[in-house]
Amino acid sequence: MNIVVIGAGYAGAVAANRLAKKAPGVALTVVNPRPDFIERVRLHEQLAGSGSAATPLAEVLAPGIDTRIAAVGKIGDGTLALDDGTELDFDHVIVAVGSTATPLPGTVPAGTWEGAEQARRALDELPANSSVTVIGGGLTGIETAAEIAEARPGLRVRLVSGEIGGSLSRGGQRKVRRGLARLGVDCVTEEVERVDGGRAYLRGGDVLETDLALWAVVSAVPELVARSGLAVDAQGRAVVDEFLRSVTDPRVLVAGDCAAVPGMRMACATANPQGAHAADTLLRTMAGRAPRPFSMGYAGQVLSVGRRDAVLQTTRRDDSPLPPAFTGRTAAAVKERIVRYAAYAARTGISVSLPGPR
Repeated sequence: MNIVVIGAGYAGAVAANRLAKKAPGVALTVVNPRPDFIERVRLHEQLAGSGSAATPLAEVLAPGIDTRIAAVGKIGDGTLALDDGTELDFDHVIVAVGSTATPLPGTVPAGTWEGAEQARRALDELPANSSVTVIGGGLTGIETAAEIAEARPGLRVRLVSGEIGGSLSRGGQRKVRRGLARLGVDCVTEEVERVDGGRAYLRGGDVLETDLALWAVVSAVPELVARSGLAVDAQGRAVVDEFLRSVTDPRVLVAGDCAAVPGMRMACATANPQGAHAADTLLRTMAGRAPRPFSMGYAGQVLSVGRRDAVLQTTRRDDSPLPPAFTGRTAAAVKERIVRYAAYAARTGISVSLPGPR
């Protein structure tokens, strides 16, 4: 039995380590384009130079898992075509290639490893009093702007978006704005149409001068699934059944940001339980048992506003915000524990979550 896991992010690492622990006799291979496990929720730290987001795969994946450093070009009929010209046969495959960014020309993507490294180098070269514009008011944009402002106090940082903290309650949004203001981040509530020649052109007609523009919108997925002829939704995510199996080929399971599961948002809070469930679906299938439907609910959203502050937004299980939102050092400590738990889940294959909303 050959099982291949494509991608060694949160979902892929959880799935691979869970399978290695519960099915030790299975031939298990992880294919990843780089030799490191990347903590996506620490990319803003990597970018700002205040922390590290990379850990060698050898320290994350269990002994006995074969690792191939390559990208998968196409998923075929029981065969994977790799970009190094070789092929891998599989009986089952778990696709966990995550998400990516489609930045505006003239911007650097903040939500990818390559973009974070490029942005870090660009920040290192900026002289004092240079301006940095972060485009995108979701959690990635807020954390990126706050981290740069705190770690690089000599720079002028602004956050530009039509809405800032749109997934939070109104109280949570106010707390975010207060935290950003404390760090000196200028918030501009407007959409950016294009960036050209050191200028960001806003939809309302204003023009902002900027020395570095960062794109902090993570909403796209790699084209692997669509390129392989598997069913995808309008966003290019794999259409799966209730067990996380591709509706086109049940040998292919999909977990994390690239899976079209209703009600799920792109987050490690989603990827870890889905990676675990994909592994469990395979384990039950190999044992001749019926798989169980995937179900999970959310408990909240938490985001850093610098190293010593955070916003902890309580939510319903469907991820809609509740009024209470908490801030301060306690919230920052909770955020750090959550981030460490996500990495622990990746290393151990142990992931727990609330049942989904009824």
